[in-house]
Amino acid sequence: MTRILIAEDEPHISAFVRRGLESAGYEGVIVEDGIAAFEAAQAGDVDLLLLDIGLPGMDGFEVLRALRDAGSTLPVIMLTARTSTQDTVEGLEAGANDYVPKPFTFEELLARVRSRLREASPHSTYLLSRDDVVLDLLARRATVGDREIELSAREFTLAEQFLRHPGEVLTREWLLSEVWGLNFDPGSNVVDVYVRYLRGKLGHGRITTVRGAGYRWG
Repeated sequence: MTRILIAEDEPHISAFVRRGLESAGYEGVIVEDGIAAFEAAQAGDVDLLLLDIGLPGMDGFEVLRALRDAGSTLPVIMLTARTSTQDTVEGLEAGANDYVPKPFTFEELLARVRSRLREASPHSTYLLSRDDVVLDLLARRATVGDREIELSAREFTLAEQFLRHPGEVLTREWLLSEVWGLNFDPGSNVVDVYVRYLRGKLGHGRITTVRGAGYRWG
């Protein structure tokens, strides 16, 4: 799953952004100061950084310059309440890929996120296909043959797990953790329900039930 680092010290903003990203099928990771933002961005397991300028410890400009000086090419979108042209220019010259002033609508931010991810990724890394099922991981689009199929965020993420692990038996416990971020609840049938939804949309013969174990693509 695409992971997006949210460096923001205002909890209501970071929580709002993370909820929106997760609804769109991304994973949001929150840090609240500049030093933590730099360390998390350097760890190499995030795909994009949403970087507030007014962070404690190191401000956003310092974080960005440090990342670029270290050779990082991680896409960075600056978030700020400052609206002066000079701040915009400073952020872009420091190596930002985009700049979004507060307040912003989540729809605008999401469009910027998808655009920057698309620019940063080779075509082969964001198209996932098995048989005639193709997932565009950035645009969050699914097609079967020449038909586009509408999937919810959870359905898309579940389909992604099957396509990334063809032929493997994926247990309900594992799917519940990877797709929903939950510990296994033996009383929950959410995995079975969503597999049924996927079968209805992608084709009933694509996902096989392995009795007593889980599900397998193919």
